[in-house]
Amino acid sequence: MKARFLRYAGAKSRARRASTIGLFLTLFASAASAQGTPEQRRACTPDVYRFCAGEIPNVRAITACLRRNRANLSEACRTVFDQGGG
Repeated sequence: MKARFLRYAGAKSRARRASTIGLFLTLFASAASAQGTPEQRRACTPDVYRFCAGEIPNVRAITACLRRNRANLSEACRTVFDQGGG
């Protein structure tokens, strides 16, 4: 009985986590649609997760966070900022 409950609780937790991530991605995508091209967002998304996860879904705060971490950004995301996209 305990094993069945734990499996159910684990599945419920995974479903909740997946729905939360889906909601986040939807909010981030809609908020970010006004900020840069899809290619620019794709270049910086890993850096957002690495350095600025606490700022999600606030696009302005994410942009400021990425600027603060400019020296540590991936080459692709740094290029976006060097082109004036960030």
